[in-house]
Amino acid sequence: MLVLTRRLGESIWINDDIRIVIQNIRGNQVRIGIAAPKEVTVHREEIYQKIHQENREAVNSTAEMKPVRELYQSIRQVETSSEELEN
Repeated sequence: MLVLTRRLGESIWINDDIRIVIQNIRGNQVRIGIAAPKEVTVHREEIYQKIHQENREAVNSTAEMKPVRELYQSIRQVETSSEELEN
C-alpha cells in the first residue's frame, strides 16, 4: 500500500483521470473530493463491502431459486405437452 501525506487543499492523481483532493480536516475526520470519469465506480468501503456481500448471498441463495426453477420446469413441461398434441 502506498501511503502519502497531504495537507488541506492538496491532491493526489491516479493515472491521468482520477484526482483526490483533501477538502476539509476536522478532528479525526478528513473530507475528500474525488474527480473521476463516469465509468469509474467509487464507493465508501462499508458500501462496497455491503454490495459484495449481497452479491455473494444472491449467488449462493439456491433455496430462494427453487420455486423459480420449479415454475420454469412446469412451464417447459406444458409447452412440450402442447407441442406433442399439435403434432
